[in-house]
Amino acid sequence: MLKSVKSRAEEYFTATQKKGKKALKEKDKARQERAKHVAGLRALRLTKEAADKEAAEKAAAKNKKPSRLPHIC
Repeated sequence: MLKSVKSRAEEYFTATQKKGKKALKEKDKARQERAKHVAGLRALRLTKEAADKEAAEKAAAKNKKPSRLPHIC
Protein backbone atom coordinates (compact mmCIF):
# COMPACT_ATOMS: atom_id res chain seq x y z
CA MET A 1 0.00 0.00 0.00
CA LEU A 2 1.30 3.45 -0.86
CA LYS A 3 2.00 5.91 1.89
CA SER A 4 -0.03 9.04 1.86
CA VAL A 5 1.59 12.37 1.15
CA LYS A 6 0.83 13.48 4.69
CA SER A 7 2.57 10.47 6.22
CA ARG A 8 5.67 10.97 4.04
CA ALA A 9 5.75 14.64 4.99
CA GLU A 10 5.53 13.71 8.67
CA GLU A 11 8.39 11.23 8.29
CA TYR A 12 10.48 13.84 6.50
CA PHE A 13 9.68 16.41 9.18
CA THR A 14 10.63 13.97 11.97
CA ALA A 15 13.90 13.10 10.24
CA THR A 16 14.69 16.80 9.80
CA GLN A 17 13.99 17.41 13.48
CA LYS A 18 16.36 14.59 14.48
CA LYS A 19 19.09 15.97 12.22
CA GLY A 20 18.60 19.43 13.71
CA LYS A 21 18.85 18.14 17.27
CA LYS A 22 21.95 16.12 16.40
CA ALA A 23 23.57 19.18 14.81
CA LEU A 24 22.81 21.26 17.90
CA LYS A 25 24.33 18.61 20.17
CA GLU A 26 27.48 18.49 18.05
CA LYS A 27 27.74 22.28 18.05
CA ASP A 28 27.31 22.39 21.82
CA LYS A 29 29.92 19.69 22.30
CA ALA A 30 32.39 21.59 20.11
CA ARG A 31 31.66 24.80 22.02
CA GLN A 32 32.25 23.06 25.36
CA GLU A 33 35.53 21.56 24.13
CA ARG A 34 36.68 24.98 22.93
CA ALA A 35 35.71 26.57 26.26
CA LYS A 36 37.63 23.87 28.13
CA HIS A 37 40.68 24.47 25.94
CA VAL A 38 40.52 28.24 26.45
CA ALA A 39 40.11 27.77 30.22
CA GLY A 40 43.22 25.60 30.28
CA LEU A 41 45.21 28.19 28.35
CA ARG A 42 43.97 30.92 30.70
CA ALA A 43 45.03 28.90 33.73
CA LEU A 44 48.49 28.42 32.24
CA ARG A 45 48.77 32.14 31.48
CA LEU A 46 47.71 33.15 35.00
CA THR A 47 50.18 30.68 36.53
CA LYS A 48 52.99 32.04 34.36
CA GLU A 49 52.08 35.63 35.21
CA ALA A 50 52.10 34.84 38.93
CA ALA A 51 55.50 33.11 38.63
CA ASP A 52 56.90 36.06 36.64
CA LYS A 53 55.60 38.52 39.23
CA GLU A 54 57.15 36.52 42.06
CA ALA A 55 60.47 36.30 40.21
CA ALA A 56 60.42 40.06 39.58
CA GLU A 57 59.73 40.74 43.25
CA LYS A 58 62.60 38.46 44.28
CA ALA A 59 64.93 40.14 41.81
CA ALA A 60 63.89 43.57 43.07
CA ALA A 61 64.44 42.52 46.68
CA LYS A 62 67.83 41.04 45.79
CA ASN A 63 68.97 44.18 43.97
CA LYS A 64 67.66 46.54 46.65
CA LYS A 65 70.37 48.01 48.88
CA PRO A 66 69.88 47.34 52.56
CA SER A 67 68.44 50.41 54.27
CA ARG A 68 70.01 49.56 57.65
CA LEU A 69 73.45 50.65 56.58
CA PRO A 70 74.11 54.39 56.96
CA HIS A 71 75.20 56.30 53.90
CA ILE A 72 78.64 57.76 54.13
CA CYS A 73 79.04 60.84 52.03
